[in-house]
Amino acid sequence: MYKTHSKLLMIILLCMTSMTINAQTKKEKKMTTEQKNVLRTIEKMTEAFQNKDIQAVMTSYEPNAVVVFEPEAPISDARVLQEMFTKMSMVNPVFTYSGHEVFITGNIATHIAPWKMTAKAPDGTEIKQSGLSVAVLRKQKDGKWLMILDNPHGQYLMEK
Repeated sequence: MYKTHSKLLMIILLCMTSMTINAQTKKEKKMTTEQKNVLRTIEKMTEAFQNKDIQAVMTSYEPNAVVVFEPEAPISDARVLQEMFTKMSMVNPVFTYSGHEVFITGNIATHIAPWKMTAKAPDGTEIKQSGLSVAVLRKQKDGKWLMILDNPHGQYLMEK
């Protein structure tokens, strides 16, 4: 049972690729307007996830976006992604981030953020995980930034 919940939490962490809803750090205050717009997409998705608003979570992604809930297991089927986010939200994970980097070239952005997550399994067991979130976003014709790749396990190859 713990392994099942651990996998769900790992998925949640992947999805939570780098979002802080708290006050911005000094470095974030130095971001350009477009960098802040990218960060806002991540923050809105995180807030929606923590509020269990899975429809709002899904609007943070382009159709056919890839989410890596577990290393080496990317998922791009929207129905499966919605199911995974729904299941992950049930353990009420709490994410904290120690910083954000946003790099933009043209209409593509990369968001990188170290994260820590705590949650509780249904049996009360505390779950703790951490990682490096790497998300790739594309600017849409209407000016919004949407994720096309969300990998909360960016550190995976270094740990192999």
